[in-house]
Amino acid sequence: MFVSEPNVQDRKPENMTKRIAFLASDIKVAQTARDSLVKLYGNAAPRDADVVVALGGDGFMLHTLHNMQHLDTPVYGMNRGTIGFLMNEFHEDDLLERLADAEEEVINPLAMQAMDQSGKLHEALAINEVSLLRAGPQAARLKISVDGRVRMPELVCDGALLSTPAGSTAYNYSAHGPILPIGSDVLALTAIAAFRPRRWRGALLPKIAKVRFDVLDAEKRPVMADADSVSFADIDWVEIRSEPSIQHRILFDPGHGLEERLISEQFT
Repeated sequence: MFVSEPNVQDRKPENMTKRIAFLASDIKVAQTARDSLVKLYGNAAPRDADVVVALGGDGFMLHTLHNMQHLDTPVYGMNRGTIGFLMNEFHEDDLLERLADAEEEVINPLAMQAMDQSGKLHEALAINEVSLLRAGPQAARLKISVDGRVRMPELVCDGALLSTPAGSTAYNYSAHGPILPIGSDVLALTAIAAFRPRRWRGALLPKIAKVRFDVLDAEKRPVMADADSVSFADIDWVEIRSEPSIQHRILFDPGHGLEERLISEQFT
C-alpha cells in the first residue's frame, strides 16, 4: 500500500478550519467526545467538509478512510479507542489550532482480487495489509509468485500477508515482519507461523510488484483472505498490487506523524 509525496510532511493544509465533519465509532467514549466537539465547533456533512475528524481507534480510522476514498478530504484522527497508531491525542479546546498546524501524509492502499472455489471473484482494498489465513485444523499450503514468476513453490504455514509501510506496525509486526519507513516504496511479505521452510522470515518487495498466492490443496486445507477486516472464505487464489490512483490523506500533529511513529515503535 504506499507512496509518500515528496516533502509531504512539510505541507500545511489551508482553509481547513471552516467546515469540520465529526465521525465517531460506536463506543460510548467516542460518541461522548463527538457530542462535545459538535457543540464547540459545529458539524458539517462529510461531503461538504474541509476536514473530517475521526474519533475512535485505528480500526475506526481505517473504516473512515475507506468510506472517504471517493472524496479528496483529509482525515484527522483523535484517539478515543484502544489502539491509536494512526490517531492523534484527544484534546477539545485547541482543535482549530491543531488542524491549522497539522502535517499531511498521503498513502495508497493495496488492491486485492481473490477467487473462491466456486469461481466467484472478490475485490477489496486494504490500507494496512492483505492476509491469507488457514480456516481449518491443518496448516495452509501456499504457492507464491511475484510478477508472474514463482518464487516459492510451497509455503506450509498458518498464513501469510502482504503489508504496506503504514500497516507494517500492525499484524505484520506481530507476525515478526519488518517495520517499513513511510517513504521506502516497498511492501513486506511475511509468513505467519511458517512450518516449511521453517526459518523463512519473508521478503521485501518493490511497491510496484504484483503478488499472487495460489492455495494448494484448497479443499482439504481451506484458506480465507482478509483485506483490512473484509474477509472471504474458501479462497483458491489471491492477487495483490498497490493502487496508486487512490490517495488517502491523513493529518498528524507536528512531530507525531507516521514517520516518527514508525521510528519510535522500534525503540519502545
